[in-house]
Amino acid sequence: ELGVVVLDCPDPRALAGFYAGVLGGTVEGEGDWVDLKTPAGPSLAFQAAPGFVPPKWPAADASQQFHLDLTVQDLDAAEKEVLALGAKPLDTEDRSRTFRVYADPAGHPFCLCAC
Repeated sequence: ELGVVVLDCPDPRALAGFYAGVLGGTVEGEGDWVDLKTPAGPSLAFQAAPGFVPPKWPAADASQQFHLDLTVQDLDAAEKEVLALGAKPLDTEDRSRTFRVYADPAGHPFCLCAC
């Protein structure tokens, strides 16, 4: 049974707040470990990582480590929301695809995917 997905980052509370803005839910905890309890059930956790280096995407010589796929009803509306929350677009080449790639404020890649 999967317990929780944990993201390393420089500021757990700030990154949990970003994902709470994207997914909804409640941010719980302070300090080096913060949880995001989402309305759909799964949780995300955020752990302080001194010396954190963001993943690179795309980079043949470096790993993106992993990424989250977030399913949305409307790509354009969801894009506006994540950009307003501080996401950065990583791939704006092909707007006809059913997904778009962004980085969260700590640099982790994630995709918005049309359902």
